[in-house]
Amino acid sequence: MIWSDRGFLLSKVIFQENSIIANFYTKNHGKSSGIIYGATSKKIKSYLQNGNELYLEYHSKNDNTLGYFKAEIINPFTAKFFQDKKKLNCIISMLALIKILTVDGQENIRIYKLLDDFFILLNKENWEIDYVFWELSLLKFIGYDLNIKEFCKYEVISNQKKYFIQNSTKKLIVPNFLIEKDNENIIDKDIYNSLNLISEYMKKNIFIPNNINFPSVRQNFINHFK
Repeated sequence: MIWSDRGFLLSKVIFQENSIIANFYTKNHGKSSGIIYGATSKKIKSYLQNGNELYLEYHSKNDNTLGYFKAEIINPFTAKFFQDKKKLNCIISMLALIKILTVDGQENIRIYKLLDDFFILLNKENWEIDYVFWELSLLKFIGYDLNIKEFCKYEVISNQKKYFIQNSTKKLIVPNFLIEKDNENIIDKDIYNSLNLISEYMKKNIFIPNNINFPSVRQNFINHFK
């Protein structure tokens, strides 16, 4: 079996002395894994950074055996953010979510487009706000539509509505911009509370029911806003 596609590198692990097993999210074949031979050479290693977009040619004997990739760089996205710790941690966290929440071999062009959009929003001035809505879109595209308006309540404090979601064990703050779509005067704490809210939803509905460990890299990213 041979196919060609383009894909974002989600992760890689060392395989034998000079090779890796790489995991990509591709445009037409969904999430796919394969060996890249000679990946530790200077020529190839430089562009095999997680998050980069590559042109791929995949070869395998059949559907039941692990094949191999020939890869060429298209967009070296990640290198642009090596000096920005917050954005770099966002990339690492995002890639972990895509890897965990998507299914092998299941094409979803909306998720691929979402990956394209992610690297565009990182260049915006208020990228953190757009990223919160990016995560909500990701949840929707994998079948978990978090309709915050449907679940939240509010109380009036000093003539302002304060939104929250209450469950049996905790009260989660819902920043006003998630409900009122007002992007004025948003502070880091609002981003933290938004991402924390999404984390709690994912834990309850995806991670805990499927006995999946919540990725520590996501918490590392969220803590930038604490």
